[in-house]
Amino acid sequence: MTPSSHKEQAPFQVHSWQRDERNPVLPPGPSAFDVECCMNPFAIRRGEEYYLFYAGGDGNGKRRICLAIAPVGDLSAWKRLGPVLEVGGEGSFDASWCVLPCVHRIGNRWHLYYTGRHVALGGGLQSFTGIGLAVSNDLLHWSRLSPEPVLRGDGFAEWPDNRGIAGGGRIIELAQEDGRTLYRKFYTLATGTPSPDLLVDQRKYAVSADSYDGVEWFNKQVVLRPRPEADYENAATIALNLWKTATGWRAIYAGIGSRFGAYSICEAESCDGRHWHRGAPGENLALPPQGAGWESRMTEYPNVIEENGRLRLFYCGNGYGRTGIGTAIADKLSF
Repeated sequence: MTPSSHKEQAPFQVHSWQRDERNPVLPPGPSAFDVECCMNPFAIRRGEEYYLFYAGGDGNGKRRICLAIAPVGDLSAWKRLGPVLEVGGEGSFDASWCVLPCVHRIGNRWHLYYTGRHVALGGGLQSFTGIGLAVSNDLLHWSRLSPEPVLRGDGFAEWPDNRGIAGGGRIIELAQEDGRTLYRKFYTLATGTPSPDLLVDQRKYAVSADSYDGVEWFNKQVVLRPRPEADYENAATIALNLWKTATGWRAIYAGIGSRFGAYSICEAESCDGRHWHRGAPGENLALPPQGAGWESRMTEYPNVIEENGRLRLFYCGNGYGRTGIGTAIADKLSF
């Protein structure tokens, strides 16, 4: 019996997400630094404000980590502070893009993990070659810990020559018997290579790695794979965002599949955070594309945060953020 098999006989239940009628609440522009796209939201709540980290695309093909702040009570009133992390120097792994922020406090300072891309390495997923790290004392001013990545797309026996890697996910804290805190980071292993076949071109897996200091990472494992029998997630499973429940863990993530030809947002549940239950095909599809507007073709890059006893979701729509960032809210399911 697997840790999640006790629920395999019951239909899988997703949260009832209520989309905000003002979506997208953070559309691209009018600033030059994010006129092309607003993608990869990651929210931190400080008092009665949300600090929303995201990747902003300018008109010249560069993408940088940006920050916007809004009151919890009005998520259409964003103050855009602009880039907090610029792209790296010529020839660096992040010379073209800094995207997919993940922010977590480790020790006495904030850590911002981001994915670098260098387009000179070619197209496709293998041009994303590392996750870098910047640190801050105040969430506003950031400096790179090193010009080199702290995580690369290696270390998996199934794909010994892989270099593709991306963020999109969350860090959880696990108390250890010796009193230390183990940090488990969930991110994306990108094994796809350029191809007209979606299942080859967009192949990705949700994976995890562990650390005691947020710098040195070990114990890399695949935790969620695409499902051939579910046509909305038969190519990729990415951006695993976890939160604790009374009986284990719940997660929201994005899948790519042949049904939509792009991303849709899904859910999963687990007793141990390693083995995940998704129900029968179709049951875990939580926030699919809809309508004829900003999210008609895809929904992706989910980020969930607790808000006054409920769940607040930030996510992107069409074009990987070219139509901006939206939000939805749901009551927590009881398990």
